[in-house]
Amino acid sequence: MKLLSIAVPCYNSEAYMEKCVESLLVGGEEVEILVVDDGSKDNTAQIADRLQEEHPTIVRAIHQPNKGHGGAVNTGIENATGLFFKVVDSDDKVRAGAYKVVLDTLRRFAGEDGEADLDLLISNFVYDKEGQKHKKVMEYRKTLPAGRVFGWEEAGRFAKGQYILMHSVIYRTAILKENGFRLPEHTFYVDNLYVFEPLSYVKTMYYLDVDFYYYYIGREDQSVNEQVMISRLDQQARVNNLMTDFFTDPAHAERIRDCKPLYRYLYNYLEILFTITSVLALRSGKPEHMQIRDQVWDHLKERDPALYRKLRTGLFGIAMHPAGPLGRQVTLLLYKAAQKIFGFN
Repeated sequence: MKLLSIAVPCYNSEAYMEKCVESLLVGGEEVEILVVDDGSKDNTAQIADRLQEEHPTIVRAIHQPNKGHGGAVNTGIENATGLFFKVVDSDDKVRAGAYKVVLDTLRRFAGEDGEADLDLLISNFVYDKEGQKHKKVMEYRKTLPAGRVFGWEEAGRFAKGQYILMHSVIYRTAILKENGFRLPEHTFYVDNLYVFEPLSYVKTMYYLDVDFYYYYIGREDQSVNEQVMISRLDQQARVNNLMTDFFTDPAHAERIRDCKPLYRYLYNYLEILFTITSVLALRSGKPEHMQIRDQVWDHLKERDPALYRKLRTGLFGIAMHPAGPLGRQVTLLLYKAAQKIFGFN
């Protein structure tokens, strides 16, 4: 059994996927790299096959009809044989020195019985923004205990704009498989679900204060480009609604509410997703996008009226429903300031 499975979803990734895989090969034989070719139309499939031929004990090429990023992640989970599981996007990379520390740490929690004694490892990631000399690091030093196992009850309050993103996490593979976790196919922005739903099953965590993952930002066609996000606002809204459904589902709500720090964290994450969906609609100003904003709030109101009132009357909820052109202008100025402070697109 491998220590770590890494899924690399690839769609038309011929220009950069090899650099990504090269950074992962440093992990050696303890790692399996699942290169998931998601119905690519360029040379991605051929590159994946060549990498498998060159590294047959480490790289596995998997080909499938196009299912979107979520479908590729699902395939990675289904095929994973490692004790732990991570997703690395094909235009990103990992830092070799930190990679070694990550593997050394995971090895400590790999039991002799083939089970793992840790649910989640969290590390830092770097916003590798094109053309920017100073790279912002997302770290959790003031929020999470470092260098030891802890539970949700020891997690501190996350600052606004500070969240556990897909780039930060390595799950125990069984957490994903045993709870039947699956992402929706043909949908963008599902990485939010990846660090929302499984967290409710996590009991033991370990924060490793190393800059492990380099998250590339800079391509014009990238899904996090603001104009691209606005054009796909319906996709953002779908993820928003799915997170609302999970959070308010009686099958999960009691488990989440029983742990106050977990509830607080997931509530704040849900709040920021509503804020992103709403502010993108405001940035556009088009009637169809404003209708999408209203729809996600109406969906929440229908699912849980009390939660709707709490979010709607909070600072972000009020800001996302500005009164008149002046109010809209103030909201957008605050958004632009947040972009500069937190370094997101």
